Amino acid sequence: MAFNDMLNIGLMQGFAGLSLFAVLLLMGLGLAIIFGQMGVINMAHGEFMTIGAYTIFLGSTLAEMLGGTATSWYFPIAIVAAFGFAFLAGWLLEWALIRHLYQRPLDTLLATWGVSLALQQTFRTFIGPKEVSPTLPEWLMGSWAPAEGLDIPINGMFVLALTFVVTVGVLLALYKSRWGLRVRATVANRGMANAIGINTQKTDRLTFAIGCGIAGAAGAAFTTIGSTGPTSGSLYIVDSFLVVTFGGAASLLGTVISAFGIAQTQSISEFFMGGSMAKVLTLSIIVVILMFRPQGLFASKIRR
Repeated sequence: MAFNDMLNIGLMQGFAGLSLFAVLLLMGLGLAIIFGQMGVINMAHGEFMTIGAYTIFLGSTLAEMLGGTATSWYFPIAIVAAFGFAFLAGWLLEWALIRHLYQRPLDTLLATWGVSLALQQTFRTFIGPKEVSPTLPEWLMGSWAPAEGLDIPINGMFVLALTFVVTVGVLLALYKSRWGLRVRATVANRGMANAIGINTQKTDRLTFAIGCGIAGAAGAAFTTIGSTGPTSGSLYIVDSFLVVTFGGAASLLGTVISAFGIAQTQSISEFFMGGSMAKVLTLSIIVVILMFRPQGLFASKIRR
């Protein structure tokens, strides 16, 4: 095989890793907000991703029923709806369950795991047990060929653009908005934040809902690279926790770098040794690094 062919294959495999990176980053951002900023272990986080993915599928089905230009332009609207539905579901979950379990991490883990199983069964009952895929708009199909033998899928570039917009939006919201100021004040000293008039309960609820909404956006991105079933989100929950833990629980920058490293390592190694061995290699590398740096790549400057 010629050197140029090997280079093109490596580049396309690396770009496939970027698509996985986009999904892991969006999932990791949601978890970094919920777990890193609030200390809540949300085992149902993957199901919020599934809510977003099913929203895209239902939007595609509705667009096909309407016909005309609806099939071409439903996707951006469905992405916003995916965030909104997951946000609303997260808001309700925090109000009904999570707010009663703060400072009880084991109870939170078990309770959200139960919610995860309940949501999976709900998906099976009302949508069906089989995997489904939306009909993507024509402008998301095809590929871009910057060089001979190198084809980069357009839907992958769109997912990267969506991930960039969401990531920048989260960073701006966290460091430039009133909500972000309240979140950082609550994380730094909850008692003092209450004393100066910050409604920490409302801040917690909004933060949890935003984290779930970002998972819904991850589900929208996921539909461009895979089919959706009742357990699709649970397949990504372990990788998402790895992203957050490896990058540093309260570090959004660490989440970005960790998601990129894990996705690229897994994608490129899959080409040479298969999916299962690639996951073993990726996990082994993470474990070894965490042995020497248990606080993650970027340690929190707030929590000790």
